[in-house]
Amino acid sequence: MQSKKNIDKVVFDVLKSSGALGEFPTPVDKVLNYSELIVNDSRDIKEIPKHYRTRSAELLKKALRKLNGILDRQEKTIYIDPNQLPSRKKFVKLHEVGHHVLPWQRKFYEIIEEDETTVSSDVTDDFEVEANMFASGALFQLDRFEEEMRKLPLEIGSPMALAKTFGASNHATLRRYVEYSPKRCALLVLKDKKELHCSVRNYFQSPNFTAEFGTIKWEETLGIEWSFVEDYILNKKFHKKGGFELVTSDGEVLSFDYHYFNNTWNAFIFIKPIGEHQSSRTKIVLKSFR
Repeated sequence: MQSKKNIDKVVFDVLKSSGALGEFPTPVDKVLNYSELIVNDSRDIKEIPKHYRTRSAELLKKALRKLNGILDRQEKTIYIDPNQLPSRKKFVKLHEVGHHVLPWQRKFYEIIEEDETTVSSDVTDDFEVEANMFASGALFQLDRFEEEMRKLPLEIGSPMALAKTFGASNHATLRRYVEYSPKRCALLVLKDKKELHCSVRNYFQSPNFTAEFGTIKWEETLGIEWSFVEDYILNKKFHKKGGFELVTSDGEVLSFDYHYFNNTWNAFIFIKPIGEHQSSRTKIVLKSFR
């Protein structure tokens, strides 16, 4: 798999050449036009075009199920599932652009299409990760996201405000905010709430959080004894007043604050050590939760 540095270089070249660099929300249509790709969201993307079928069709279907989009290289068309949120569609479009413009991927598939060699799952998995890295870098305009992030206080409202700035989903922005934060913070994503429990969908930590506390291991299912699970089951929408304790394997008790947001599909738990903050003169006001 190629390095992040190599992928970011392609992202920068595409953003600059397309006129999208520094424009907010990130203008995905400009990137598509520059890449000479069109989007078709009027058909079932599970119907892979006949001329696109090769011995790697099952791998293509696997990727399709994950991302709800597929690139037809011959027709220079991106097929996407129309039943997605607009912010998700943007990411899927940029993911497929990544497959098209990353030069090593493009060269590889030109060879594959000529000799119909079977594509290994290891190669395609690497390519999917690279395309995700391209999409995230393009949507969040590389270092510009970190620049804007550092201007805002350390709280869940900051990535939600940045999501509107960059035209991304709250989920994707919350993840990037935590993974790129210089502060100690983490994000727990919950799903499938029941009467007394819910499931863990994802969990992410900032580098400095990991350096100090290691990687927190969560059970696949969490019960109502966790205050944020109770928030979720009670269908609370948003607050910044939570706290909880963890006991480590060596008996140390760790105390954390948490901020909570429920977007109907998932609950997002933004975690930070008590007292952790980022100096900022900006006050975040989310009108929909006032």
